[in-house]
Amino acid sequence: MKNLNSIIMAGKEVLPLVEGGKGVAVSNGLTAGSWAASGGIGTFSGVNADDYRDDGTVIRQIYSGKTRLERHEELIDYGIKGGIKQAQIAHETSGGKGRLNVNILWEMGGAQRVLEGILEKTKGLVHGVTCGAGMPFKLGEIASRFDIFYYPIVSSARAFKILFLRAYKSFLPKLGAVVYEDPWLAGGHNGLSNSEDPEKPEKPYERVSLLRKFMRSVGLGDVPIVMAGGVWHLSDWEDWIDNPELGPIAFQFGTRPLLTKESPIPKVWKEKLMDLKKGDIKLHKFSPTGFYSSAVKNNFIKELTDRSFRQIKLFTKSDEASSDLSEYAMGKAKRPFLILKKDISRVKEWIKKGFSEVLKTPDNSIIFVSPQKAEEIKKDQRDCMGCLSHCSFSNWADKGKISTGRKVDPRSFCIQKTLQEVAHEDDVNNQLMFAGHNAWKFSQDPFYSNGFVPTVKQLVDRIITGS
Repeated sequence: MKNLNSIIMAGKEVLPLVEGGKGVAVSNGLTAGSWAASGGIGTFSGVNADDYRDDGTVIRQIYSGKTRLERHEELIDYGIKGGIKQAQIAHETSGGKGRLNVNILWEMGGAQRVLEGILEKTKGLVHGVTCGAGMPFKLGEIASRFDIFYYPIVSSARAFKILFLRAYKSFLPKLGAVVYEDPWLAGGHNGLSNSEDPEKPEKPYERVSLLRKFMRSVGLGDVPIVMAGGVWHLSDWEDWIDNPELGPIAFQFGTRPLLTKESPIPKVWKEKLMDLKKGDIKLHKFSPTGFYSSAVKNNFIKELTDRSFRQIKLFTKSDEASSDLSEYAMGKAKRPFLILKKDISRVKEWIKKGFSEVLKTPDNSIIFVSPQKAEEIKKDQRDCMGCLSHCSFSNWADKGKISTGRKVDPRSFCIQKTLQEVAHEDDVNNQLMFAGHNAWKFSQDPFYSNGFVPTVKQLVDRIITGS
């Protein structure tokens, strides 16, 4: 394997190895600081980061506000305090080595307020901010104001071109790197556009080459590009290293830091990662963000898939195909709905199996769920605290009348609830479990044989040497 040479990022010579930020208490100060101490760029998440009591126990994010707005303010307060705490831990753990970034999702609720609240109290502790999940036009301005570097996360050259022309060209001195997150390989939410087929992945080399071509056209040929998604052995990416066409390249690892001694995720999650097989990670579009996301196929994903399958179209009396329609009473109130005659047999079968409750979608359809699941969905929607800037599940929106203006969508889920649960509890089968598409390699890589869990330093050494 080619030698991995250092690279200048955030004004310092570091290994071109970046820890990918994972929200809701997963990428914390300990993992980020340990990664930086190993010579790379560590990333702690500012997305619902954990704060701690004096005895070191996690302060669980419990919301007491009576309204969504009140709970939203609690969410922001939790996020700022937790982010500050993780920045302090990361700084102390790093020992002044490497570089430290905070990761923010632009489409999270109160993103700008949380980011600014963290940065105001962490001067000298944080060197940069990575940000994706949307189009963070204000990222360059915020980073420049706080005298740190910024790392926009994009999934195409087109996305970066828009960001550059509209905003970033005025704040170039603080552009630390551009993170290319491959929409078919990376874990978590992916930036697939409407024109891209989730079933037809494109080669990342060509997409990154196009990104570099544009960057060179605007004088950014020496700004590093971070390849994120699908990187396991650097030997598989040798043609990217010291490649004159691509220019300076760093590599991001999001899933692999999960399986380290420093990682805060529950033991059962780590054990699950070691047991994954090829095909166990699925791209799905149930997320309330509206984006595709990559997660482990488990009971949680199966229930969502089945829920969406038990769906039929609704009609009105003005619809033309009236001869094909029939009224059928459904749900607890036995309310009559106008549906296709051919759907009645399916409805009867679902009801017979216990899926007797009917919930309307924003798309003029209904789904069938059990009474228990119906109550859970309604409660989660009522308990919304605005963790996203726009949420299809609860119809929360940060701006305007704090509503998207659409009906709530029962085919989705409360993402804050499930990510808090999977990060802090022992149930990984019934919660959303994000993972990159190469996570199945944990079970194949001899490095992890006999249940070996490395330290972050051991993982970084393994990545560099391949052995």
